[in-house]
Parts: sequence; structure tokens; C-alpha cells
Amino acid sequence: MAAAGPASPAPAGPAIRDYALALGFDAVGFAPAASRLEVRRNLRAFLAEGRCGDMGWLAAHEERRSSPDALWPEARTVIALAMSYGPATDPLDLLPKRERGAISVYARTARDYHDVVKRKLKRLARWLVETHGGGVKVFVDTAPVMEKPAAEAAGLGWQGKHTNLVSRRFGSWLFLGEVFTTLAVKPDEPHEDRCGSCRACLDVCPTGAFTAPYRLDPRRCISYLTIEHKAPIPHEFRRAMGNRVYGCDDCLAVCPWNKFAARAREPGLLPRIELTAPKLADLAGLDEAGFRQVFAGSPIKRTGRNRFLRNVLIAIGNSGDAGLVPTARQALDDTAPLVRGAAVWALRELLPSPEFDELRRKRLPAETDDSVRREWAYEEPSVSSRR
Repeated sequence: MAAAGPASPAPAGPAIRDYALALGFDAVGFAPAASRLEVRRNLRAFLAEGRCGDMGWLAAHEERRSSPDALWPEARTVIALAMSYGPATDPLDLLPKRERGAISVYARTARDYHDVVKRKLKRLARWLVETHGGGVKVFVDTAPVMEKPAAEAAGLGWQGKHTNLVSRRFGSWLFLGEVFTTLAVKPDEPHEDRCGSCRACLDVCPTGAFTAPYRLDPRRCISYLTIEHKAPIPHEFRRAMGNRVYGCDDCLAVCPWNKFAARAREPGLLPRIELTAPKLADLAGLDEAGFRQVFAGSPIKRTGRNRFLRNVLIAIGNSGDAGLVPTARQALDDTAPLVRGAAVWALRELLPSPEFDELRRKRLPAETDDSVRREWAYEEPSVSSRR
């Protein structure tokens, strides 16, 4: 969104902050739109090492993504804003309940956070133009904007060792958005790093996705694997996924700064009860129409039914619940190879070896997809973990 109004003196930061807080934002800060060399270098290294995986859109606009004024040369100030989606309970409490699916807190909300945040950003931008002039553009997680470095530069918090933004007031549970403006607003001081010697987020990661503090390899991250990765989940990460069917909150949830975090207060960011602990059997039974109905208005819908059911079937395989065998067997007849392949793995985990081998003998000859055939033929590198 871009707009222009009559020229006027640059607005005072406190007036903008007060209006944004009145709209429901929890934190507001200001940063210059100018390039930051460190951000450019980090982005270039991330892409050069191939850590973006299937997220080709990260590389598609590297230059524009590297700096706000590269994306919009007229921009002089970035107004960084945050809304808390702090949960009422610890999301890690769901992980031992293996018959249930664990959905990341951000995706359980009553409305898609993109819509909630963007609506408020537009109201702020409209007010800014009407009262102070200048031009504006609004962004929330769907444009080539480095949101976490922008929020850090604007004093909202700092990028923790888990690479997400951490706030002294809201912990790790923040949605971010930005208003770029052609007006010059006095910048806030960037926030200093307060992680200290803490390693909680690094040590809790189930897949070892942190190769060093402040350095994440998304290709090993359960959030990336369950949301962005388009192919079958690599075998080495499947058991570590547990019952996480969409995203992973482990590194966020263990952050000590969360003890100061307030619960979400925006109605659209409160959880949908049916997404807080859904039964795996119910999720696995979703056809395309059912998936779209259940996840209407949810970011999960963008991942698509087939990838989501792939995740659900891996969780079924990790459940240790023989009562879910019929559910996995039914998925062997799914039209999507991605789903069928995950069903094969689930049954391999749940059935005694002789029973699985007999099932493979019957089903493999009729399977036409190479990726599913590879699942049937797969053998563990070591037999020590097989029954």
C-alpha cells in the first residue's frame, strides 16, 4: 500500500506510538530505512550455503530483501510493530500425548495472523498519511522484508540464539509487521543482546538444527520440514518429530524471558479450541474438502492437505499406538504419493516386522510411484531399533 499526502513536519515518535498502541499493537519502535552491512552479509552467507532449502523465494529477491531502502528507495523510516500471541499454557505439555497432534501456537489462532496484523497496519498507515502526509507501505511476513533485524534495530527486542526475536516484556511470542514511511522519525536505540550464557533454546532442539548460537540450518528444523519442505521428510528426522504435525515451538517455549510474557489479548489471536490438541485419527481422515473447511482462515491451509497429512502420518508412526494402524492402512490408498509414502513409514513403525513384511509383499507390486516404492523397500541403517 502506498499513499501520499500534503507535506508536513516529521511526526513525533510518541504520537505514532500512542496511536499504534491504541490500535492493539503491543510494541512499537522506529529505525532508519538505510542498509545495515551486517544484515546484508548474514543474508548472503545464508543463501550461499544453501540453507534456504525449498524456500526459493528467499533468494529470488536478495537485493531488495537485504535493506528497506533497497525494497523502496523513498523510504526513510521503518516503523516496526509487534503483537503478542503468548499462549495460556506451555505448548511443550502436549508433546507426551502422542495420540494428539501438536500444532505450533502461532497457527492455532482464531484468524490468520497475517490478516489480523495487516488490518491494523493499514489503519495506522492511513492515519499517518491523513495526519502527517508522506508515503507509506505496509508489510507483514509476505514481502521481502527482514523483519527480525528491523525489529531489533527499532528497539523491540533482540535476535536470540534461536534466531527469533526476544522481548524483555513479551518473551519469544511476537508477530511482527512494518510500516515504511517517507517521513523521517527519530529512531529508537537498537536493543542489546540479553541472552548471556543461556543455551536453553539450542539444547532443546529435537533435530540439532542450531549449528552454533545465532545460526540455524532450516533444513534440519521441524518447522521448516513440516511447513515448507515439499518432499518426503528425510528419515533421520522422522522420529525426532514426535507428534509435531505443523511447526515446532520448543526453542521458543524454553526461553527464560517468557516468564514475563503476557497472554495474547487480540481476539483474532486467541486459540481455536479444536486446534489445541486435535486427535491424530481425526486429522488423518481429512479429505481435500474437509481440510479446507477445518483450516479456512489458517496459515496451515497454505501448506496444503497432502503435506499436512504426511506430517500427521509420521506422528501416527511415532505414537506407538496400535489402535492407529487401521488409520494408517487406510492412507495406503490415498491418491497422493506423499501421503501413501508416509503411511508406509507409519506402519513400519507400528507393526511387528513379520506383519509389515507380509503387508509389503502384498502392496509393493501394485505401487506405481517410485517414491512410495522406495519407502516400501527402505531398510534401517541399523536393525538395533527394530522389534
